[in-house]
Amino acid sequence: MTPSPAPGRPTRYLPVLLIFVAVFIAAINLRAGIASLGAVLDGVLTSFGAGGRLAGVVTAMPGFFFAVMGLAAVPLASRFGLSKMLTWGMVLTLIGLAARPWVGEFWLFIALTACVVVGIALANVLLPAWIKNHGGRNIIALMTIYTSVLGLSGALGPLSALLFHGDDAWRGALFVWAIFAAGQVVVWVVIAARTGFDFPSLARTRVVPEVPEAPETAEATEIAEVPKTPEAPATVDASATPEVPGGSDAATASASVSDSTPPARARASLWRAPTAVFLMLFFGLQSMNAYFQMGWLPQVYIDNGVSASVGSVALALVGALNIIGGLTMPTIIDRSRWLAIYPVVFSVFAAAGYLGLYLAADTWPLLWAFLLGLGGFCFPTAIALIPARSRTPLVTARVSGFVQPYGYFVAAAGPLIVGVVYGATGEWSAILLGLVAATVLMAIVGYRASRRGFIDDELEAGAGAV
Repeated sequence: MTPSPAPGRPTRYLPVLLIFVAVFIAAINLRAGIASLGAVLDGVLTSFGAGGRLAGVVTAMPGFFFAVMGLAAVPLASRFGLSKMLTWGMVLTLIGLAARPWVGEFWLFIALTACVVVGIALANVLLPAWIKNHGGRNIIALMTIYTSVLGLSGALGPLSALLFHGDDAWRGALFVWAIFAAGQVVVWVVIAARTGFDFPSLARTRVVPEVPEAPETAEATEIAEVPKTPEAPATVDASATPEVPGGSDAATASASVSDSTPPARARASLWRAPTAVFLMLFFGLQSMNAYFQMGWLPQVYIDNGVSASVGSVALALVGALNIIGGLTMPTIIDRSRWLAIYPVVFSVFAAAGYLGLYLAADTWPLLWAFLLGLGGFCFPTAIALIPARSRTPLVTARVSGFVQPYGYFVAAAGPLIVGVVYGATGEWSAILLGLVAATVLMAIVGYRASRRGFIDDELEAGAGAV
C-alpha cells in the first residue's frame, strides 16, 4: 500500500524554470495595479463625476486590505493551500483589472478596485512563504527576483499613463495591466494543479511570519538574507538555529539565547512593549506617506500646473528609489551600531519633499519627487528594525504580525483623510503642511523605535509587572 503524501508537501515536482517564471510574473503584478491608478486619478474622477471623498476611499484601499489580509491570509492558506490561495487572489486581481476601466458607475469601480487590491494583498503575504516552501536551493535567487521585480512593478505602474492620450486615456492605462494579470493566472493555474495542498505541515515545520527586508512601493516591497521574507509567513525548520540580525548589539545579546522562548515572551501583549508600539507607529506613518504618494502625488502636480506626464514620471522616480532602498537598507541596518539616525534622516528628506511641493511644486518637480523617494527609505528601515529589535524567532514573528497589520490600518487613514480635506477645500496647502507634521512625528517615533534594546526584554518586564 502506497502511503499518501505528508500534509504540506507538494504532491508533484515543480520544474525549476516554472518556479522562476511563476515568481517573476507574480512579482511584476504586485504593485502596478495599484500604482497605475494615481497617475490617472484626475481622469477617473472627471469621468465619473466623483469628488475627493470617494477618491480618498479608493486610495485608502491598499492600506486597509493589506492590513486585513495580513491577518487573514495565513489561516486561509492553511485551509486551502498556498498555491490555491495565491491563484484565487490572482484571479480576483485579473477580474478587477480587466473590468474596472469599462464600468459606468463609480461604486462598481470601487468594488473592482477592491478585487485588485485583495488579490495583490494575498500575494504580498503568501508569495514569500511559497518561495520558501518550493524554492529549495534557489531561494536566494528567487527572493532576489521577487524583491527586485516587485520594486520595478511599482516604478512601472504610473508610466502606463504615458502610453495613452485623450479623455478616456485612463481606461487604457489601467486596462493594460490586465494583460500581465492574465499571463499570471495562466501560469499559476498550472502551478496550483501540480502542487495540490502545499501548506507546510506542522509535523515537520513551524509557521512563523518572518520579517521582510525589501520595499512596498510602497509598500515593498519587501534581501540579502532570504529566510526573512517580506511581509509574509514562511516555513522554518523547527530545529534550525535562528540568526538574529540587527548589528553587533543584537548579535552579542543573542549569543546566550536559546531557541526556546520563555512563556512570558509568547503570552505577553505587545501593547505592553513600548518599542513594538513605536515601531508599529513608525511603520504605519511611513506606509501612510507611501500610499499618499501612490494615490495622490500626480494630482498634486497637476493642480499646481505641472503636466500629467511629469506627474507620472515623478511617481515612477519615487518607486525607482524604493528599489534602491530595499536593496541597501537591510544590510546597512544589520551592520550599524547606532540605528536611530536613519529614521530621522529619511524623515527629514520626506519633510523637505513636501515643503518643496508646498512652496514651489512647479519649479523643480522631479527634485521634490527625488527627496520623497529618499524619504521612502523609511520602509525598508522599518522592516529591518523588526528583527533588529527582537532576539528570538518567536518574538520576531509576533512583532512582525503586530507591526504590519496594525501599521497598515494607520496607513489607510492617511489617504482617506486627504480625500476628505481635498474634497472640501480643493487645495493642497493644508494637506502638505499636515504631511510635514506627520513626517516630524515619524522621525520622533522612528527614533524611539530604533533605540538600543530588545522587545523580548520589554515583554518579560511587562509580564513581571502584571
